[in-house]
Amino acid sequence: MRSRLAGAIWVAVAFGLLAVPAADADVRVTDDTGAAVALASPAQRVVSLAPHATELLFGAGAGTRVVGVMSGSDFPPAATQLPVVGNANALDLERILALRPDLIVTWPYTTPTQVDVLRAQGIAVFTTDPRTIDGIARDIERLGILADSSTVARDVAQRFRTRLAGLAERSAGKIIVRVFYQVSDVPLYTVGGDHLITQALKLCGAQNVFAPLTLPAPEISIEAVLAAQPDAIVAGTAAAVTPLWLAQWKRWSDMPAVRGNRLFVVDANLLHRPGPRFVDGVQQLCDAVERARSSM
Repeated sequence: MRSRLAGAIWVAVAFGLLAVPAADADVRVTDDTGAAVALASPAQRVVSLAPHATELLFGAGAGTRVVGVMSGSDFPPAATQLPVVGNANALDLERILALRPDLIVTWPYTTPTQVDVLRAQGIAVFTTDPRTIDGIARDIERLGILADSSTVARDVAQRFRTRLAGLAERSAGKIIVRVFYQVSDVPLYTVGGDHLITQALKLCGAQNVFAPLTLPAPEISIEAVLAAQPDAIVAGTAAAVTPLWLAQWKRWSDMPAVRGNRLFVVDANLLHRPGPRFVDGVQQLCDAVERARSSM
């Protein structure tokens, strides 16, 4: 590890990656951690260290400036053609520095120690970790500022907000549907009260039956689901493919969700990434809630 860090630092020196004095910065935003991000001029070469960050950058109109991505960055299709610089467990620091980025876009859970190494070489780092749905739109706008693509970014963010407002209006005043949102089967995971999916359920006129839990993705028991007696069960899976485990709930025929045949699937690729496509996931979620509501 020490030799890799030494090599990475050598690359930084070789390519002249030096810190930008804040006083000389012309482009400034604040990221989701509250940290100031300053550039002397708009970013020209950007490395993304999270799949949702890649989607945010492309959504903000900065796709042509992205020169490297994290493993799993599979949307938009153009992102799959870019160099992969690491995964959730480790980054290839030498490769990142050889790409000569002037901006890193990451999230708090991407090898923070290695990200600190990049920051120490003077590369600006923007951390995206939106805690509200509108925070996704704000990240799009801020990345647009950093990449000098604000016109595109503002338009995308506005359309994002307009669609959300329309979905909220459609659900306003209607009967509340109590939903168990299932992330996986073994172990059995759901989402807690502070999760963006819980906020999306509320926007759709639904209530997360596990909203009192504070962890973002708590592990629960079958007994806890049975005790919650949800009106509907929604499973988040890749490409909204119906999993075999969803039908296992039919063993408990007295549960309202099962009694009313209210078992649904939404695309986790949309709802589990806080990027521009999150609103498409909310659309799917609201459609499922509306179908459940119509049969109650």
